[in-house]
Amino acid sequence: MTKPAAVLRLSLIALLTVILASQATGTATAQRHDEVESRNLATVQHGFDAWRAGTGSPYDALADDATWEIVGNSAVSRVYTSKEDFLAAVIRPFNSRMLQRLVPTIRDIYADGDTVIVFFDAEGTALDGIPYRNTYSWFLTFNQDNIVRASAFFDSIAFNDLWERVPAG
Repeated sequence: MTKPAAVLRLSLIALLTVILASQATGTATAQRHDEVESRNLATVQHGFDAWRAGTGSPYDALADDATWEIVGNSAVSRVYTSKEDFLAAVIRPFNSRMLQRLVPTIRDIYADGDTVIVFFDAEGTALDGIPYRNTYSWFLTFNQDNIVRASAFFDSIAFNDLWERVPAG
């Protein structure tokens, strides 16, 4: 399979997953949740609210030994085996490429048991003045109010363009 075909396939899988999840369970506001689901949803919402405000991020809820998988064929696609591994290899180098920080807007958020799925857009401006926009789906698994496992889907072409075009600052 060619690289563009593989990227398209993964993007379609992520989109289909979100569509099926919304048909099967509805959005977080339309569904009743147990105590664990409600707490996990609140943790993710709080992290995104802090991210939007520039006062924190969803990564604050990552367990130190969390695994974070970036699915697909981006320049950073692999499984990260700790919070620090992920932040050092992806988040800090990404942020150093930005003139105006990335700001998220949640489209939908879902909870099922110990898993929260958040579907969101994010945009900011790179150091070269060119806007960066992407759409993400994160599958976050919780244990005791901490994210212990994550799988992230996003447009690898847009990400790779930024990663290759703008050197880390």
